[in-house]
Amino acid sequence: MAQARYDREFKELVVQRILNGETTTAEMARELELHYTTVRDWVRQYKKDGQNAFPGKGHLKPDDEEIRRLRKELADLKEENAILKKAAAYFAKNQK
Repeated sequence: MAQARYDREFKELVVQRILNGETTTAEMARELELHYTTVRDWVRQYKKDGQNAFPGKGHLKPDDEEIRRLRKELADLKEENAILKKAAAYFAKNQK
């Protein structure tokens, strides 16, 4: 049984209807034939992250993307530093 995927716009529409008081989480879940916790989690995510909620498969929230980029940059700099240390040791050894 394949798990259904819902796009960002759909989730935001559902959450907005709940937050605007048009319906409740339980009613929305029944209407869409989804489990209550699924809809509840969408509301929680939206309340926590606002417009950055539901980034989609393979995408990250802006803050998470920045952290990923900085970690990669740090790893690259550590590698570069290790290479430079080895080169400095090599040249210092061969100058004698």
